[in-house]
Amino acid sequence: MFRLSAQSTRKAVQRLAVQARHQSTSSAAATSMNAKNVSMAAAGVATVGALAYMSMETVDANMAADGLHAPAYPWEHKKNLSTFDHAAIRRGYQVYKEVCAACHSLDRIAWRNLIGVSHTEAEVKALAEEFEYTDGPNDVGDMFQRPGKPSDYMPQPYANEEQARAGNAGAYPPDLSLMIKARHGGADYVFSLLTGYQDPPAGVEIREGLNFNPYFPGGAIGMARVLYDGLVEYEDGTPATTSQMAKDVTIFLSWAAEPEMDERKKMGMKALTLIAILTGLSVYLKRHKWAGLKTRKILYK
Repeated sequence: MFRLSAQSTRKAVQRLAVQARHQSTSSAAATSMNAKNVSMAAAGVATVGALAYMSMETVDANMAADGLHAPAYPWEHKKNLSTFDHAAIRRGYQVYKEVCAACHSLDRIAWRNLIGVSHTEAEVKALAEEFEYTDGPNDVGDMFQRPGKPSDYMPQPYANEEQARAGNAGAYPPDLSLMIKARHGGADYVFSLLTGYQDPPAGVEIREGLNFNPYFPGGAIGMARVLYDGLVEYEDGTPATTSQMAKDVTIFLSWAAEPEMDERKKMGMKALTLIAILTGLSVYLKRHKWAGLKTRKILYK
């Protein structure tokens, strides 16, 4: 009897031990699963928060320090299947030549770059010959002046930076070749800057010699307003309003920053067309040529 009682007691203890281990294992698994779920949820929240932060525009407590953010304008040349308005490029060059070239250079653009874009070859030759370039040396070792050629780059308004600052009250007029790429907002910023001159609001004092423009960082710019209605007379009869001239010169500077854009879009369309054809051929070969080989059975006797 005592032996049976001891055996039954031992079995009961074993059953309790098994149940305890099972409960411990289940509890540990549940705890591990909960920890895993919590870590995954935390990772998801962190990812969503990071994406939301990256998608937000940074807001400065003092927006005047960075300038007013320029609105987005529907520029036609920014569309995937659109090119530059070459008539606008021609008008924009006229605005640059008659207004902007007195202070700003265009170092990266040669006269030949205008051929076939906004002017004919004969027109470009005539434009280049209006300027004198230093060349040489000649047969006796002296430098000489000659009329410009299409291969020459557009002349600079000043001989050096010191002369440019002396003629602009200490301010240095930047080169405009890559201005569209160099400024945040690109074409939107340049257009807004050219049309954004206004009287300073109440409480804002502008130092003498500066002008208020909310789109310029700090709000005070050394360049005065230069575009006024009727300032230039377009060859094609387009009304020379302030906004029209600002739009045309902005398109011209956009072309100057990316003169290869039209050719790049054309090449991209050719590449996409070729990729589409090759993709169709690949699908055809996969379904109609290789399908029989991949699904056949090989029997050994």
